[in-house]
Amino acid sequence: MENYVNFAVEKTVELLAIDSPTGYTHEAEEYVLKEFSALGFAAKRTTKGGILIDLGGEDANDGLLLEAHADTLGGMVAEIKGSGRLRIVKVGGMNANNAEAENCRVVTKFHGAYEGTLQLCNASIHVNSDYDSAKRSFDTTEVVLDECVENADDVKKLGISVGDYVCFEPRTRVTKSGYIKSRFLDDKLSVGILLGFAKYLADNSLKPARRVYVHITVYEEVGHGGAASVPEGVTEAISVDMGCVGDGLQCTERQVSICAKDSGGPYSYEVVKKLIAAAQKENADYAVDIYPHYGSDVEATLSAGYDIRHGLIGAGVYASHGYERSHKDGVLNTLRVLKGYLF
Repeated sequence: MENYVNFAVEKTVELLAIDSPTGYTHEAEEYVLKEFSALGFAAKRTTKGGILIDLGGEDANDGLLLEAHADTLGGMVAEIKGSGRLRIVKVGGMNANNAEAENCRVVTKFHGAYEGTLQLCNASIHVNSDYDSAKRSFDTTEVVLDECVENADDVKKLGISVGDYVCFEPRTRVTKSGYIKSRFLDDKLSVGILLGFAKYLADNSLKPARRVYVHITVYEEVGHGGAASVPEGVTEAISVDMGCVGDGLQCTERQVSICAKDSGGPYSYEVVKKLIAAAQKENADYAVDIYPHYGSDVEATLSAGYDIRHGLIGAGVYASHGYERSHKDGVLNTLRVLKGYLF
């Protein structure tokens, strides 16, 4: 699987360059559809906007669904202030504490996009005596447009209106030491990993013993991405999402994380055991953890009423929902678990 790590990272970087906060994902959808199709797999867009891919395999009555998501956190214009600044609300779990001073793009519905920066209201330390103590929220921060605007009418003349999306700069970097740093590795890194796994299958003309599908969802960050489009015959679904790294957990960015339980409850005991066995068989460096604040696509699938077993794996990602970091070794170990689970 080592040969497919760089491919997975390359595709991740390409996808990270495409803005896709939940609800504004059409360009990311098109990218995913094109990339899986280019590998020779049947891929189609669902009515909801997700991309459903058939990776082939024999037993269609014991199918496996791999779920990842291409939607990300972001913002939306909630008010055009009299000053010409913009108050925004979050899309998904975007946090103002780590979005402050980040460059962004305001994507209008009909008049293109404009650049700006999310700043604390009254952002100059030399002027604001309460700068250090001010609470950071989306009510105390604002988007400062990089346009000559002095009032709300100036902004409206640009075509900016309430409901326009605010897309934050990912600042993607891949270091010589193999670290991958960017906003929105959750979950575009997993989309890249699944593209790498699909290329591995295609290059080696491999057909798993069971039918395998991939669903790249586009509403995960708001809780209902995996709630539809499960192919007939699927008995198990595994979310390939970010693995948590932090205090009280074992996983590092260089490992693959196998989640035993998150805030939605335990994952299938049978699936967790099989994932651990797959990691051990392929000599993958792995950790088993419990995530205290987490929900996944596959839990949405179960909540929608599908009678399946479920699991969750992912490359370790530090600083989730902020400026995130993983490593190529985490990509490799995740690929190894996928291989071990199916072969």
